Amino acid sequence: MKPRLLVSACLLGTPCRYDGKSKKNEVVCALAERFELIPVCPEELGGLPTPRTPSERRGARVVRKDGHDVTAEYRRGAAEALAIAQREGVLAAVLKERSPSCGSGEIYDGTFTGVLAAGDGVTAELLKANGIAVFGESEQGLTELLCSVGHST
Repeated sequence: MKPRLLVSACLLGTPCRYDGKSKKNEVVCALAERFELIPVCPEELGGLPTPRTPSERRGARVVRKDGHDVTAEYRRGAAEALAIAQREGVLAAVLKERSPSCGSGEIYDGTFTGVLAAGDGVTAELLKANGIAVFGESEQGLTELLCSVGHST
């Protein structure tokens, strides 16, 4: 049995991003050769539609570009993603970078101006708090990093 990875569904070609598109990533898709990929879209799991108004994280809150607070939906989606990760016994997560849900280490700063700031998306933060390693799709040597995580457990 292959080790399991939680993966942002948009990286696998599912059109679930806020703009109704995907961000299919061939490197991430190729991980299926060595890992069982478990796709999730925390925003959809939290009850948000696709497409949807763009959102960014402002501290502990997530707000849409029109000012509407969608923190509850993001938290609900994060909790669902965590439950799936725990139920499936995932090794780690590969999530969409810079997203208010999935971004790890760097996200948009909440001003809707394209400025990046240090921080994690709601889902990435919750997964990390529960001991699940989170990687972005563009990390160098992603397959090797994931394999090293598997050997350290």
